[in-house]
Amino acid sequence: MKRKLVTALCLTALIVTASACGSTDNAQKSGSASSVKSASGEVLTEVNSGSVDAEAAAVAQMIDEIYVQNWTEDTYEKCEAAKKAWDALSDSQKELVNGEEASPEYFGLDTGDASKDDPLNSDDIGENEILVCSFGTSYNDSRTEDIGGIEKAIAEAFPDWSVRRAFTSQIIMNHIYARDNEKIDNVEQALNRAVDNGVKNLVVQPTHLMHGAEYDELKETLDQYKDKFESVIISEPLLGEVGSDATVVNEDKKAVAEALTSTAATEAGYKDIAEAEKDGVAFVFMGHGTSHVASVSYNQMQTQLNELGFKNTFVGTVEGNPEDTACDKVIDKVKEAGYKKVILRDMMVVAGDHANNDMAGDDEDSWKSMFKASGNFDSIDAQIAGLGRIVDVQKLYVKHLNAVIEGGMEEAEASSSSSEKTAALEDGTYRVAFNTDSSMFHVNETMNGKGTLTVKDGKMTLHITLASKNIVGLFPGTAADAQKDGAEVLQPTTDTVTYSDGTTEEVYGFDVPVESLDQDFDLALVGKKGKWYDHKVNVSDPIEEK
Repeated sequence: MKRKLVTALCLTALIVTASACGSTDNAQKSGSASSVKSASGEVLTEVNSGSVDAEAAAVAQMIDEIYVQNWTEDTYEKCEAAKKAWDALSDSQKELVNGEEASPEYFGLDTGDASKDDPLNSDDIGENEILVCSFGTSYNDSRTEDIGGIEKAIAEAFPDWSVRRAFTSQIIMNHIYARDNEKIDNVEQALNRAVDNGVKNLVVQPTHLMHGAEYDELKETLDQYKDKFESVIISEPLLGEVGSDATVVNEDKKAVAEALTSTAATEAGYKDIAEAEKDGVAFVFMGHGTSHVASVSYNQMQTQLNELGFKNTFVGTVEGNPEDTACDKVIDKVKEAGYKKVILRDMMVVAGDHANNDMAGDDEDSWKSMFKASGNFDSIDAQIAGLGRIVDVQKLYVKHLNAVIEGGMEEAEASSSSSEKTAALEDGTYRVAFNTDSSMFHVNETMNGKGTLTVKDGKMTLHITLASKNIVGLFPGTAADAQKDGAEVLQPTTDTVTYSDGTTEEVYGFDVPVESLDQDFDLALVGKKGKWYDHKVNVSDPIEEK
């Protein structure tokens, strides 16, 4: 049983072998507690040495300590110490490194040459910056080809803007720094760098596939920095808007579907998907999957593939969410369709751990192994390649950026006259668009993204009908202000909605005061558990109801 010591020094000092300083008890194998110490005598870790090499166990603990999502001031020091301790192990000891997250592969797996990757974390940014935000990957070659490919395409398309990088996974950033000494900014570090460099106009391009949890968290972080720049704009993720159900597709999903299938067919040696279909080949495109409401995007991609006439293409997800994208469900679909040859390919922006292991690995729970174990197919092959290296996908990111950069200028001009628009509204009732910063906070699907705005004596009140009764209070301001004494929390009304299938449901609605149109404002919410959340909302496009 491995136990962590409380001192931070346990991860910042080098483990010294018994032969080097005589202070290590790892040679003991009697089952008693054994201490590993630094050259100064500081205890680094304690392990049960009965059947575990003490130094290998200590390194495993050090890896587990940096396998975390939160950055702290001693993160880099801990990463350096873990690598130094690993390097001090013998080859046989390295094979014994095993922890909650630690394994010999953490430092030992060859994923390519990290020196080919550009972390894009330099200063001298200038006034205009495009910050490319990715989840990240510790697979060096994939990072260079997939994420680096997108970044280079953006830099070429926007020569007057400085392109910089940020990752959202601190676990991955720690891994890269510890193993390869490559320092990549997290989002906060990148934004602080922009502020310190005097950036005035910041455009953020997420490389995320969809409007999922990562995208929502990114937007929440950006909200905290909006007053640091003259303008902050966030661009669309790869697949664009989510849509309400599995039937909703758009030009972004079509472009991705066409680029993915064309590339997959070509790499398999076929002219196109149709030729592969005639040869009895099915392509299975594996995404990540998510419990977020945006998971419907995977079903929408299947819809898009179907509408393009690609009978032999199937969408699955590692997490099996949506349920019909689980591996066993996809195996059944391919079997029922009668295909005997299968080509697996990742449908992720970056071909990292999921593509290499969950999809194409040799373990019995990999997709490749499960397809083989089913006994239904004559051949199972895999293509490991992220969407980010496909030229047409890179062009789509550039297209998204073009839209928001050009649109941002128009928005700036429009916002300057928003007060005039508000003043122009006469007393009456208007149908308006209600926009929020999160797909988890939205009006009921029967409202089509709309609310009812009432203007009386120059004051505006918006009534919104929500998706359920899970939100029990709203506050026009921040979550912090909502919890202060005397804060007047908006109480819900009970609204009845009728769905397309004729069923009805009682949900909560709220009357929200609105100061102006086309302007973001704070609207905090509280759920049944009593926890408050900050959100930004916007009311726009009034159409008078007759």
